[in-house]
Amino acid sequence: MKKSQIEELQAIFGTTNTLFEKEDMIAYSYDASHVEIEPEAVVFPSTTEQISQLMRFAYREHIPVTPRGQGSGLSGGSVPLKKGVVLVMDRMKRIIDFDPANRLITVEAGLTTADIDPIAAQAGLFYPPDPGSVGFSTIGGNVAENAGGLRGLKYGVTKDYVKMMKVVLPQGDIVILGNKCVKHVAGFNMEGIFVGSEGMLGIMTEVTLSLLPIPEHRESALAIFNSLDGAAKAVSAIIAAGVTPSTMEFMDNATINAIQNFKDCGLPRDAEAVLLIETDGEKNSAIAEMAKVEAEVRKNDIREFARAKSSEERDKMFAGRRVALNALASVRPNLILEDATVMRSKLPDMVRGITDIAKKYQLQVGIFGHAGDGNLHPTFLVDMRDKDEMARTEKAVAELFQLAIDLDGTISGEHGIGLEKKPFLEKQLGGAGIRLLQNIKKTFDPENLLNPGKMFDMPEDRTV
Repeated sequence: MKKSQIEELQAIFGTTNTLFEKEDMIAYSYDASHVEIEPEAVVFPSTTEQISQLMRFAYREHIPVTPRGQGSGLSGGSVPLKKGVVLVMDRMKRIIDFDPANRLITVEAGLTTADIDPIAAQAGLFYPPDPGSVGFSTIGGNVAENAGGLRGLKYGVTKDYVKMMKVVLPQGDIVILGNKCVKHVAGFNMEGIFVGSEGMLGIMTEVTLSLLPIPEHRESALAIFNSLDGAAKAVSAIIAAGVTPSTMEFMDNATINAIQNFKDCGLPRDAEAVLLIETDGEKNSAIAEMAKVEAEVRKNDIREFARAKSSEERDKMFAGRRVALNALASVRPNLILEDATVMRSKLPDMVRGITDIAKKYQLQVGIFGHAGDGNLHPTFLVDMRDKDEMARTEKAVAELFQLAIDLDGTISGEHGIGLEKKPFLEKQLGGAGIRLLQNIKKTFDPENLLNPGKMFDMPEDRTV
């Protein structure tokens, strides 16, 4: 980047909020995926107006800009593929407005997801989406990826709670999308287009989210199974019985043992699979729903059904699930985490398919995830220095995605496409679907400068 361009960035953000030294670029060259590309500069905005100035500068100078929250994304969405400027949003973390009467909260995009609940709880409210990265991921990143979480089965995902947002468009214009009203059909559903757009269409700086009342009571249980198939079938049976647990998490034997090696959470090492299940709501209703859950799981090769007798027991049960990814990461030098998703009724087919793929390619795989909404996280435990193992892993991942598509599922339930799943998106959407996305991107960002190269290539990129 030219000296004059660096100086202009410093004029916008200040010298202490503009980085361009080599060692600083390394720190912002990666996220939680397996791709690393160094930017040419890193900036830290504190206002929407600064971001607007940045985009006007970027369009004038034809410099790519990659938005970034805390860098916890798993698909390469915040990796600066075309170098340029990385725009780090984590200093924009103010709570703009808290409106308990209307169950709304407006926050800046850099606020950590977990920071919302302590504020909301003062009025007996909570924010339902709770991704595994809830302690450090930002609201802007959650919206950009349409993050889910452990409560997705009953409460939905990020898109279900976004009411309004302030956005800086690629050429610097500032717009307000959506509305705080319960009903709003004045114009296109533009906020819906931005949720899950992976920072390719605009930069969200403020987001208004809806909140819900904290449930009166919750019942928690650990179901221990003798077989993977039994656990998978139990999920479908519970939903078919008319029960919607707030949480239903799946862990296989490999994941259980990795967790126990990492941190003793009291999980049974000899179980083939477990389900962590929670019902919530009015006390009698939550208890009655858990009774129905128990009746259904006992029909499916279960060994034990244990209800938590205290909040401490409940917290210990769920502590294992919260550290599952870190635990699996400690087993081998590297891991490749996927999030293929199917309808709940096809979960047994998906679990069987994953285990067959692992056997076929002689790979170590741990399976955990949000079984209640069909969102599994098959985790390939590998050593990336082993070229033969990596070649087998690439074939296995391709078959995994094809399996999800064949089962009428999706290649990504919550991690996004980014760079990691980009080669597989056309199989999911078809050529016409990709062209539609390209046309939308061209409308918003005709020079392809905002987070370029993610999700899909633009036609002009393919000729280079």
